[in-house]
Amino acid sequence: MNYSRITFSFFFIFFSALSGLKANENPDYLNYHTQITEAEGLIGDEKFSEAVTIYEEVFNLYDFVFLRDYLVAAQLLFYLNEEQKAFSYIKECIAAGLELKGLKKNIFLRQFQDDPEWKTIEKEYDSLRLLYLNRIDLPTRDSVHSMFKKDQGKAIGALFKIGDKAQERYATKKFAPHSETQMVKLIKILKNKGYPGEKLIGNDLWMSIIISHHNSISQDYSKNDTIYKFVRPKLIQAIKWGQMSPYEFALIDDWQKAVISGRLETGYSILRPPDQSTKAQTNDLRQKIGLRTIALRNKLVAVEKSTGMNFYLPDLWY
Repeated sequence: MNYSRITFSFFFIFFSALSGLKANENPDYLNYHTQITEAEGLIGDEKFSEAVTIYEEVFNLYDFVFLRDYLVAAQLLFYLNEEQKAFSYIKECIAAGLELKGLKKNIFLRQFQDDPEWKTIEKEYDSLRLLYLNRIDLPTRDSVHSMFKKDQGKAIGALFKIGDKAQERYATKKFAPHSETQMVKLIKILKNKGYPGEKLIGNDLWMSIIISHHNSISQDYSKNDTIYKFVRPKLIQAIKWGQMSPYEFALIDDWQKAVISGRLETGYSILRPPDQSTKAQTNDLRQKIGLRTIALRNKLVAVEKSTGMNFYLPDLWY
């Protein structure tokens, strides 16, 4: 099976439709994610007040907080009728990069948009947005966005190649040289700035797709690739430094595992449903990088359905 064809088609279609502890300069964000997972476990048990307590502890400890966590905490507080505190976290969401149009897409939050405080947030939006823009590295953001657009352009080219052999030739002769250039640029950014994700550039999509594309060129290419082998430990370090979310790494690494093994190697179960026979191994991989277990993910989905809240669970197969 030609995995490069699957990969290019998937990413183009799917995504077209679509610092540290205050007392410590170099915190280990694996601890951050462990605490967030603990809070999510309480959410799964519908112990929402206890979960909020943990979120607040995390927010007080870390200078950088992932946007998703602010947004989940805000929804929990609305559900608990603690609207004043909930609106304060909505402001934190905007200061962390959430656009007003994105906020309005949250179906659960629409019921609160008639509240006078919502009007206040709309009036303060520009000043809150400025906090976000002043925090991120705009030149690096522009550079990575340019890389992403080039990557998407090359991916589109694969869609016009008919047949597995044509797809394979395009991937090897056209996409691979392009991707290697992209990865060299990434290595320079890693060296000079750190991983360009949500913390650095306010976007956790662009670079993860670029690296995932690199990992999906072809089975033969991935087996012999030394670039990702060099970059991979730096990405794991980026998780520990809060520069990269566990999900981003799992997505990238899952593509490499799937392509090299023909989808036989056990991965993080981001791309496809978990295999019951290897679920324990999948959960072990997930926990090592601070990602929730499959069982907890399923419990959170159930709570989403019963409450109407959105926990932004990113597993692509789901």
